[in-house]
Amino acid sequence: MSEAGSSPGREVWIEKYRPQTLGDIKGHEDIVERLQSYIDQQDLPHLLFSGPAGVGKTTSATAIARAVYGDDWRGNFLELNASDQRGIDVVRDRIKNFARSAFGGYDYRIIFLDEADSLTSDAQSALRRTMEQFSDNTRFILSCNYSSKIIDPIQSRCAVFRFGPLSDEAIEAQVRETAAQEGIEVSEDGVEALVYAASGDMRRAINSLQAAATTGEVVDEEAVYRITSTARPEEIEAMVSTAIDGDFLAARSTLDTLITDVGMAGGDIIDQLHRSVWDFDLTQREAITLMERIGEADYRITEGANEQVQLEALLAALALDDA
Repeated sequence: MSEAGSSPGREVWIEKYRPQTLGDIKGHEDIVERLQSYIDQQDLPHLLFSGPAGVGKTTSATAIARAVYGDDWRGNFLELNASDQRGIDVVRDRIKNFARSAFGGYDYRIIFLDEADSLTSDAQSALRRTMEQFSDNTRFILSCNYSSKIIDPIQSRCAVFRFGPLSDEAIEAQVRETAAQEGIEVSEDGVEALVYAASGDMRRAINSLQAAATTGEVVDEEAVYRITSTARPEEIEAMVSTAIDGDFLAARSTLDTLITDVGMAGGDIIDQLHRSVWDFDLTQREAITLMERIGEADYRITEGANEQVQLEALLAALALDDA
């Protein structure tokens, strides 16, 4: 067993096992191939990465910098988080100062702006002008969850890459590789649980593995679901099926267990319901009705309504539809 394996909490594994090169990134082979071609041709445009959390956007940006600058990458790569620094002054000051500063040996420097969809409209307009002004010696890589929140003039100046949730196969491969390097024993049902709980998010999968590894000698299904406060798929299915069969009180009891004992948030239950609808043994009409109720409850919870009340209302509506 490795030294790291003897003390699973000693290092943060998501940083320890963060891919250093584009070739190490799993699950986005098409994107990696296109990015590598830019580097090979020494013709890097402005880039816009969009997609959910934990799928490789920041890792791809730093891997590009390492490929272009080698050991000098830190001095030629500026990383800013727009969610912390949203104002127009950041664009005008920090970005312009970095773009103007002298540097030797390279044709351009890279500015990576994470969570760019958090920038105000004024800040994005200032960024657009800055991209024009310093296009000869600066390349911008913008990262966001929703490209629709980026103004069109910026999008049209960038090559857009859309990172989808990672495949189950990619996450499983990384989980097994990380466990092997750390000397952690993971059962087959434990791997399946990690993949299910991750829901396409590699960062969540590795964090969950590290957390579960501290609970015992073997990482199994029970440890993963307990650590991640995730309900088993069969529990969610049983709750929905019971409601559809008209037994609201039994369905409500299961919901209360998930919220009170498991500690799940209402939004997480909604997410699991949405992910699992088509895996349930439901007729098409029942599945469509459930999707409609999920959408309504999700909107109300997002707007600030009481989570438990809305979820109970969802189950009640399913029970009434059956009646």
